[in-house]
Amino acid sequence: MALVIPSGTAQPNDQLTQQKLLTLDEFLAQYRVDNRYELIDGEVFDLEPTGQHEEVAAFITAKICAQIEGIGLPWLVLQRALLRPSNVGMTAFRPDVLVVNRNELIKEPFWSEQSILTLGSSIQFVAEVVSSNWQNDYARKVEDYADLGIPEYWIADYAGLGGTLYIGKPKQPTLSICTLVDGEYEIQQFRDSEMVVSPTFPGLKLTAEQVLRANM
Repeated sequence: MALVIPSGTAQPNDQLTQQKLLTLDEFLAQYRVDNRYELIDGEVFDLEPTGQHEEVAAFITAKICAQIEGIGLPWLVLQRALLRPSNVGMTAFRPDVLVVNRNELIKEPFWSEQSILTLGSSIQFVAEVVSSNWQNDYARKVEDYADLGIPEYWIADYAGLGGTLYIGKPKQPTLSICTLVDGEYEIQQFRDSEMVVSPTFPGLKLTAEQVLRANM
């Protein structure tokens, strides 16, 4: 992800440029209809997905949709809906893949008019496909998604971009599956031909390589 400097007055100071932070309302006014952008603590990020990024997201979506249909649950898979945590100011995430419970959407205050979620109780599963700004996926979103009570969070790092603190050394493509236990995520990592283990979708028969290479 590349950082976007929103329009506004910027004053150089020792060759540094101060970024104008946006409120949620300002962000929604400028970027709500453009699914390339998300807001984190007032900073706007351009998601700039590559072709491979989109292939991985589409692969996950297809496999999850098949599982939901097979199980027969009232769940929907959304791509690039806004997740605006009610307990976090000036932030609106745009997950690559988001599974919601249709029965819970009636409680969402904005859903009838906008594709905006605020309640963790609506969300069953979320996946992020890692791009250049990997810190948000591995650190910030792990914390906030856990606080929201989202049961399962995938971090699909198809290019091995994450820091060695998160994916080890040497860095390599890694699928991290975060499972909520007592309010915190327990993280299990999968690589190469290892079979993916998903508590939410136990019927998935996929290797990490299949997910990270979007290999049908």
